[in-house]
Amino acid sequence: MGAEYANVIVEITHEQVDRFFQYRIPEEWRDVLEEGMQVEIPFGAGNRRITGYVIERTDRPQWDPAKIKPVLGIRESGTAIEGNLIRLAAWLKREYGSTMIQALKTVLPIRKKVKAKEKRYVKALLGAGELETYRAAAEKKHQTARARLAAALQKDPVIPGEVLLHKLNISPATVKAMAEAGVLEMLSETAYRNPLEGRFERAGKKMLNPEQESVVRDILAGWREKDLRPCLIHGVTGSGKTEIYMELMERVIGEGRQVIVLIPEIALTYQTVMRFYRRFGQRVSIINSRLSPGEKYDQFERARQGLVDIMVGPRSALFTPFPRLGLIVIDEEHEGAYQSETAPRYHAREAANQRARTENAYLVLGSATPSLTAYARGQSGEYRLFSLKKRAREGSELAQVGIVDLREELKQGNRSIFSRLLQEKIRERLEKKEQVILFLNRRGYAGFVSCRACGHVLKCPHCDVSLTYHKDGALKCHYCGYEAVMPKLCPACGSPYIAAFGTGTQKAEEMAGRYFPEARILRMDMDTTRQKDGHEKILAAFANHEADILIGTQMIVKGHDFPRVTLVGALAADLSLYTPDYHGAERTFQLLTQAAGRAGRAGLKGEMLIQTYSPEHYSIRTAASQDYEGFYEREIGYRRMLKYPPVCAMLSVLVSSLKEEAAREAALRLADAAKDGENEVIGPAEAPIARVNDRYRQVIYVKRWEKQGLIRLKDRWEELFSAEEKRDLQFQFDFE
Repeated sequence: MGAEYANVIVEITHEQVDRFFQYRIPEEWRDVLEEGMQVEIPFGAGNRRITGYVIERTDRPQWDPAKIKPVLGIRESGTAIEGNLIRLAAWLKREYGSTMIQALKTVLPIRKKVKAKEKRYVKALLGAGELETYRAAAEKKHQTARARLAAALQKDPVIPGEVLLHKLNISPATVKAMAEAGVLEMLSETAYRNPLEGRFERAGKKMLNPEQESVVRDILAGWREKDLRPCLIHGVTGSGKTEIYMELMERVIGEGRQVIVLIPEIALTYQTVMRFYRRFGQRVSIINSRLSPGEKYDQFERARQGLVDIMVGPRSALFTPFPRLGLIVIDEEHEGAYQSETAPRYHAREAANQRARTENAYLVLGSATPSLTAYARGQSGEYRLFSLKKRAREGSELAQVGIVDLREELKQGNRSIFSRLLQEKIRERLEKKEQVILFLNRRGYAGFVSCRACGHVLKCPHCDVSLTYHKDGALKCHYCGYEAVMPKLCPACGSPYIAAFGTGTQKAEEMAGRYFPEARILRMDMDTTRQKDGHEKILAAFANHEADILIGTQMIVKGHDFPRVTLVGALAADLSLYTPDYHGAERTFQLLTQAAGRAGRAGLKGEMLIQTYSPEHYSIRTAASQDYEGFYEREIGYRRMLKYPPVCAMLSVLVSSLKEEAAREAALRLADAAKDGENEVIGPAEAPIARVNDRYRQVIYVKRWEKQGLIRLKDRWEELFSAEEKRDLQFQFDFE
């Protein structure tokens, strides 16, 4: 390895990782010492011997080399769970480009000092006869509270604190006096918060059908032969992938190891966790952004101490500090939520694969519409590929899908967001007491506000995007959170002809109420689910048939199982199709296929209608026929022709600055440094959204046949600018 110095942290908490200390690596350990290892180091003026973790090896001394102290030794325990996570952070830094501090804050569990919740109780120190004597004496002295507590302790020698306070009405002073008299002792223990406690009933496991059994058998056979390649389960919607996950989880837990289950959205947590909890009980926990800091802290502590076997959650759950990780499951592997939006911009699929390899764990991916990257790896043999062609539930068939050409609707005078056929189908379902899901990829009341007199569009003053109109009269930026009041006059020309255009989920809800006044309607989007348990409450209400129509953004068509839903309507399929991103067709196909999977899951006949202005597009046609292989062949052909991932490697860098010219000049320097004959450089150019939070943004794309060359380019780019320049400039690297 050859590096002479080790950067070491001595505290592993989010508050402490902004500071590391540098030590010299003795010659005899330069080929042995790795990131994540525990080392003995001299610390402070007195050279007190303490333990630290190596976060990085480097050839660059931060101080005068003569004053850098040596590492004293490597701990025999080697790499503990924290060490494994630090090694993963170092990998993220190398692969995706970020500071080590950013990578550490990504992987280290929340360990802020949150006050522990304590469970208090009292325990009798006297036998039943002695307690009776004490009770009688207390009554004679009219010490009624002491007598009452003594009588209670005769029945139950251990009484929880909440019973003392709320049922027996015993004051802390009474408890203290009886403790001083030697009648009882006061005890307490840490009570970890469990967000699932008492919420679900246990249930037995389901019998697998022959197709599911075959997949489980083949996966386990590979594991027995030490085949640690990731397994990709490509199963149609409703084919029972979750039952397969649970069967594999049971085998791994039976070996004394733990499991991480990643899900893409908080909205999926309720139904997914319900199924895992009913199977595995209290050994299941969850982590997500809606938990309080105390709840998050407790879930990671429970995992660290072996009090839970399964952690379910979105991307961040990948970094659960399990001491004996055995399996990582990534459900709905294709979802964009697995891509981090902040540095390091890692993909959970790749980070999970790295963690699994480091800790000798298994990785299982599942989807009805796998990402092209994962499916291509399955085709090449890099992943083991398994298929489920049928729905698991007896009598449940895939939904019939129809396409409505909105151009024809417009020609015939229908300017509504509901085609005449969709209106007819909704009324049929309402008459049958069945349920309907309608989704639209835009929240709010309308897409934008503009003046009909001069054409002026109201934009966010901090971002290069239009403001979205909401029904409460507020104009909101969905990028930085800026809000304004809807003006009565155009701020550009003073005209009163200023109005909202386009359709969002709020407006769709209002129009549905006008067309179907007898229907009970629920709306689910970012605005209606801000509060804790917001997703769960809406989904539970719909599952209990407290509403006939559920309207929302794409979060409502992913992974949910509502037995009475027989109709799904995609109100505007083109919203995801024509985006400035080569993934547009792939995401549209995935979204429409997943949406079709919500209908007809319990023996009732299901149907979906896709409303579009592009009925001939191959992603819409193949989604309508639910033909994944047909879509894959068509799309991979275009990717091959245009040199896009997964056929070719691709790196983008987003440069931002408070000064427009500085961002442009930095981007030009990066583009020049990338031109080496093997790289295909596109840009620099303004980013699709050229300004966010008052920062101007430029983007560059680089294509190359192999990824390692792009990683070397990323390293070169990171060294190109001085520390002074980096104070103003920000860089975000993104592969694929």
